[in-house]
Amino acid sequence: MANIGFRVYENVNRPEKELIEGFKGIQTANIGDCMNRMGAINGSIRQMNEKNILGPAYTVKVPSGDNLMIFLAVEKAQPGDVLVIDGEGCMDRALVGEILAKFAESKKLGGFLVDGCIRDSEILTKMDLPIFAKGTNPNGPYRNGPGEINVPVSIGGKVIHPGDIIIGDSDGVIVVKQEEAIELQRKAHEIEEKEVAIFENIANGKGLDLTWMYEKLKQEKCEFIKE
Repeated sequence: MANIGFRVYENVNRPEKELIEGFKGIQTANIGDCMNRMGAINGSIRQMNEKNILGPAYTVKVPSGDNLMIFLAVEKAQPGDVLVIDGEGCMDRALVGEILAKFAESKKLGGFLVDGCIRDSEILTKMDLPIFAKGTNPNGPYRNGPGEINVPVSIGGKVIHPGDIIIGDSDGVIVVKQEEAIELQRKAHEIEEKEVAIFENIANGKGLDLTWMYEKLKQEKCEFIKE
C-alpha cells in the first residue's frame, strides 16, 4: 500500500537547458500576455531579494508549518532546480531560513518559490539565490512531516507539476508547461518587438494608437457630455 504523506518520486521530467534558457531576459508580463493573461500565480507570493528566478520545478508538498521534507528535497534536487513548496499558505511560521537557503545555494539550486513564509530575511534578501515567498515570520517550523516530493502542488492559484518551467521577476511568477515553451518564447519576442516601436512613437511625439479603445467605447455607446 502506498504510504500517502511520506512519498518521494525520484524521476523528474526536466526540460532541456536550452529550452529553459530561451526565457532568459523575457519579462513575465509579456509571457503572461501570450498566455491570455492566465499564466501567473497570484500576487500574494512576491520576489523577496530582487533576484529573478528561472528553472524547472522540483515540487514539495508539506503540512502547514512543517519543513522536514523540504530538507530532503534540497538534498535530492539537482543544480538549477527551483524548489516549489506548497506550504498551504501558512503565515504563522517560516518554512525556509538561513540554513536551508545556504544549503540550497551550495548545491547551486535555482531558488525557492514558497507558498508560505521565510525568516532570517536580512541575510536571505542579500543572497544571490532567488527567493519568492508570501512574507516573513520569525517563528521556526516543525520537523515532523509528513510531506511528498515531486507531486502536483497548488501555489498561488496554479497547479504546478514537476518539470514545469518557473519564471519570476519583480512583477511575479509565470508557470509554463514544457510543451508550450517554444511557442510562448516566439510570441513573447514578437510582443517585445512591437513594444519597441510603440515606445519609439511615444518618445518621438507621435503618441499612442488608441483606435482599439475608441472602438470599444463606440460599441458600448459611451457618451461624451459637454455642459
